[in-house]
Amino acid sequence: MHGLAIVAATFFERDTHLQTVLEKVLDATWETFPHLARNQIAATWLVYDPPFPINTGGAISVADFWQHRPRGASYRGVELIYPASVVKLFYLVAAHEWLEREMVPATPELERALRDMIIDSSNDATGFVIDVLTGTTSGPELPPGPFETWKIQRNIINRFLSSLQWPELETINANQKTWCDGPYGRERIFLGETYENRNMLTTEATARLLHGILGGVAVSGARSQTMMNLMRRSLEPRALAADPENQVAGFLGAGLPLNAALWSKAGLTSKVRHDAVYVELDGYPPFQFVIFTEGPEQSQNEAILPFVMQNLLARSKTTNSD
Repeated sequence: MHGLAIVAATFFERDTHLQTVLEKVLDATWETFPHLARNQIAATWLVYDPPFPINTGGAISVADFWQHRPRGASYRGVELIYPASVVKLFYLVAAHEWLEREMVPATPELERALRDMIIDSSNDATGFVIDVLTGTTSGPELPPGPFETWKIQRNIINRFLSSLQWPELETINANQKTWCDGPYGRERIFLGETYENRNMLTTEATARLLHGILGGVAVSGARSQTMMNLMRRSLEPRALAADPENQVAGFLGAGLPLNAALWSKAGLTSKVRHDAVYVELDGYPPFQFVIFTEGPEQSQNEAILPFVMQNLLARSKTTNSD
């Protein structure tokens, strides 16, 4: 925890009604899936009551945008959890920051990698993006001196996130590649003997990053829109059937009706199943929902996250503020 006190999110207004709804949704989830322990789930939910300045492509200044605080609710929202591929959203924002500042050149290969990192959740693409952003590469073990330099370079994304000065980001870690089989050589040593340096996020940190993208203030309005375009998901059954890596089946999007509009980034390993979504749906104010679930049983269960979304919709018909 780096000796820092955990600070609850400051960018949304904690709403008693939404908190009650969220707790009822979680109670129903635990009742239906009794193997899911209460400390194996974390969630943060934000509701964008119209005319909240969201998904406008940056029609509002950064300073003005952060003055607006959406209503929200959270459960274990400050708990550090291994994020799997949800961390790719943080790498996406960092990449656009680098491109905006001309710290790296815009190349067809970087554009292809960013696309594949988000649309297909490619770990190979993510590794390339991290190499480009940090000037580091994977490979054999390094001597102590060069390895120290390598570690300093690899932590540049963490330093960028710290520079945002968001209290929600104070405890997180985003300096590791995502793997299929696992790291070797310098990457394995960098993780730490007990994986103490692995990526770690909270649902509130993820919600704030997503909030910035939705608000058009992540790097710039145009770049935020580019990021959102990559996150757009089809709910059409034929499209999902044609794409086994669709990040909808078995996730929150599978609990939505077909007329919903969905933007998302999911995360899945043998031990976690996560999702971060933004939804626009007739009859509801726009909302975002971030959920992390831990444990091998949860990661293999494709019914939990869709159940959560269906329950959230069923119980939140009255979430519009008076």
